[in-house]
Amino acid sequence: MQRLYDFLRRHPTWVDSLWAVFLLGISLVRETAHQEAVGTDSPVAIVPVVLLLCLVIALRRRMPEMMLLLTIAVGAAQLVLNVTTGPADFAMLVIVYTVAATGARWASRLALAVGLGAAALAHLRWPNEQSSALGNLAEVVFLTVPFALAWVLGDSIRTRRAYFAQLEERAARLEKEREAQAKVAVAAERARIARELHDVVAHNVSVMVVQADGAAYVLDAAPDQAKKALETISSTGRQALAEMRRLLGVLRTGEHQESGEYVPQPDVEQIDDLVEQCRSSGLPVDFRVEGTPRPLPSGVELTAYRIVQEALTNTRKHGGPNAGASVRLVYFDDGLGLLVEDDGKGAPHELYEEGGADGHGHGLIGMRERVGMVGGTLDAGPRPGGGFRISALLPLKPAH
Repeated sequence: MQRLYDFLRRHPTWVDSLWAVFLLGISLVRETAHQEAVGTDSPVAIVPVVLLLCLVIALRRRMPEMMLLLTIAVGAAQLVLNVTTGPADFAMLVIVYTVAATGARWASRLALAVGLGAAALAHLRWPNEQSSALGNLAEVVFLTVPFALAWVLGDSIRTRRAYFAQLEERAARLEKEREAQAKVAVAAERARIARELHDVVAHNVSVMVVQADGAAYVLDAAPDQAKKALETISSTGRQALAEMRRLLGVLRTGEHQESGEYVPQPDVEQIDDLVEQCRSSGLPVDFRVEGTPRPLPSGVELTAYRIVQEALTNTRKHGGPNAGASVRLVYFDDGLGLLVEDDGKGAPHELYEEGGADGHGHGLIGMRERVGMVGGTLDAGPRPGGGFRISALLPLKPAH
């Protein structure tokens, strides 16, 4: 039974055709039984009128506008040929409903006008001589009401379908927007992880390379210094692995995170440890804190740590063997200031202007992205007296 119902829903024209055949049978039986009582009706005209009105029923959903025009033409022919109304004229009521529900707007308005005038025209053409004028008027009103109700019902169905279509479109649009937002969020998270990995790997690997070169240089002459350098390499490697596990943990399930395997994100207090690590690797760093230290938003603390880390890494890379650096951390009432300077030979011009045509200089690009995310400002470039200078101001309130 369900298959039959689904089949009929997929083929509405077949259903309408069955109703058309049923209406044709009733109309032909009625016209045959009352042929003598019809009077001036022409038998030759009755059959085409009935067939055309049944065709209107069969094709009403496939071609509603054309069937409306055909119905109007058949109705006019009935008036001209004196073919009185019969069961087949029920098609007029059906096509008014169909056009109001699914047809074009002009066809819907035309169907309403024709439906409201059909009963009046029929009574003018075939008046009831046995009834008074008031009775004929009441009969006209009574026969007009079904056409008005059919149009109202069809128009209500049209409005309801349009409302549901709008809801479906809105739901589809919202779903697309959610998918787009999810993709943006994933891309932003991947970019954040990439920046974090760059900072972690670039800093710690540069420390390990410097210590390894130093250990190789003094291995025979000063084994104690070589041993100390190897210990620094070991501890730096462990720290790098811990931070990389923490970063990669956001890409996995929470199976390891609850165990405390991943260390928390670095903050301003760990800058002191970072400076000590750089000093132990052979880079002289002067570190000073001005103002009253106080808790800061986690995003600001992480940004400050990564800026100092990247700046000191760049000093080791580009400053030369005798370079020294200074780090200033200034607490303002409404923000945190950072100043990192070195007296080395400085980075190549293209690295801090364009990020490097060969793909280098991503550290400075990452700095600007980080500072922009917390609504701050960054200034990076060579110092007038030589070396490199990075200045950042991080507000305590996010930019709107």
